[in-house]
Amino acid sequence: MMRQQRATHTNEAVIEERLPNGLRVVTDRVASVESVTLGILIEAGSRDDPEDAAGLAHFIEHAIFKGTGRRSYLDIARDIEKHGGYLDAWTTKEHTCIYLRCLSRHLEASFELLADLVSDPVFPPEEIEKEKEVVLEEISSVEDAPEEMVFEEFDLRSFPRHPLGRPILGTMESVEGISASHLTAFIREHYRPSKMILSATGNVRHAEITGLAERFLNRADMSSGCATRMMFRPEDYRPFNKTLKKRISQSQIVQGTAAGRNDRLFYATMALNSMLGSGMSSLLNLELREKRGLAYSAYSAVSFYDDLTTLNIYTGTDALKIDTALKLIEELLHGPALLHPDPGEVETAKAKLLGSHIMGMEKMTRRMSQVATDISYFGRYVPPEEKTAKIEALTPLDIREAARDLILEPPLSTLVYRPSR
Repeated sequence: MMRQQRATHTNEAVIEERLPNGLRVVTDRVASVESVTLGILIEAGSRDDPEDAAGLAHFIEHAIFKGTGRRSYLDIARDIEKHGGYLDAWTTKEHTCIYLRCLSRHLEASFELLADLVSDPVFPPEEIEKEKEVVLEEISSVEDAPEEMVFEEFDLRSFPRHPLGRPILGTMESVEGISASHLTAFIREHYRPSKMILSATGNVRHAEITGLAERFLNRADMSSGCATRMMFRPEDYRPFNKTLKKRISQSQIVQGTAAGRNDRLFYATMALNSMLGSGMSSLLNLELREKRGLAYSAYSAVSFYDDLTTLNIYTGTDALKIDTALKLIEELLHGPALLHPDPGEVETAKAKLLGSHIMGMEKMTRRMSQVATDISYFGRYVPPEEKTAKIEALTPLDIREAARDLILEPPLSTLVYRPSR
């Protein structure tokens, strides 16, 4: 296979290329900085965990730092920090990212270290058992956070018997049951060039990054086939309305919907979320907090997956105010604010999106991640001015259509945690 390369934008030094082994390489040159942010995005997350090992993708994100064929965990730490850099990682339902930041003069040594982590992890048994204890503590910390727990249970009830419903961290039982065979099988299936995107942002040159990739990430894609994700059909969604008593001080409310993926409404959906529940001037914050004093926190969140889009609404309030809060949210969702969006509110929502987008591009780690996730989700890098143009072109009619697609037509589910005292 020959190299496939394209410059994605005439005014920016962003170049995409696919190497012969299937590895996608994208570089985003920012000549004004002296650092490099280098990440490898693996197109596998918690929805790709095997049924008998929930939390595996996230556990590997931890365990991958515990040793390679050439390095102990202490060698890994010293090899990045002796150059003044740092390593980190994150896991979502659909992705894992292992990344580092370093000064540009230490790029080659840092690149080799990152490549070693994803290409040759060995998972020493004694280190893996210790890391299980670390992840169990992480799960315990979530269980002590009612806001996090109510979201996890909401997903579980929204997608029963489906991988999207599993918690990213897994459970106490599933993490304790992770074995060496689970680790090696997952790495073999998912940590291969054709499922990786190498994203480099900062003071980098594309030719240098591809040269390093050919030296240190040049292994062939040896998998016999590509694992198939279990897709979720929106028509299979079953709404629920559940109230549970918990040993907490404040009631927790999560509501949500799910609709099929609709790229045409991608930016309208983001603006809808911005208007509904992002920021001080959002509809939820104004209605529940500023006008009524019912809640300290009230917001919405949207998630875009391979096969569907979800919207969640959250608030925390006193147990005696649950019914009032739910009634106000229902009136808001089905009232004129979304059925006939005010042009001024739409412009404010667009301005919030644009501000977040432009200021986010000034953060190198976020920039690296955004470039990679664009390629994974859309199949290509989306230049900033294309995003800006699409956001600026949105109208109240677009917001109304997005609201109809994600709020007015899909069935709404509700989960309430009520204090048991």
